[in-house]
Amino acid sequence: MPVHLTPAQLTALTVLAVASVVWLLVLTRILRRMRARAAAHAALYAVPVLPARPAALPVPRNRERTGPHRENVELTVAEEDAFAGLVRRLGDGR
Repeated sequence: MPVHLTPAQLTALTVLAVASVVWLLVLTRILRRMRARAAAHAALYAVPVLPARPAALPVPRNRERTGPHRENVELTVAEEDAFAGLVRRLGDGR
């Protein structure tokens, strides 16, 4: 028993130490119980997971082209000049 502590102080210190240990034990037990209930709840209401897709799907060979067909239009000399002027004018605005 320390010499500089009165019996009341020593008793209070002992009670506080015991209360702290009991508080830690009860808190640990409550948290473990909550974790077990949460795991059971999650397992009960779990959403099914879709299976993973394969990394690479096979590409079909000899496939016909889909989409619109390409069109070719012959331009006159005046249309070509007008188009070239348009490209130059839009290119200068950068």
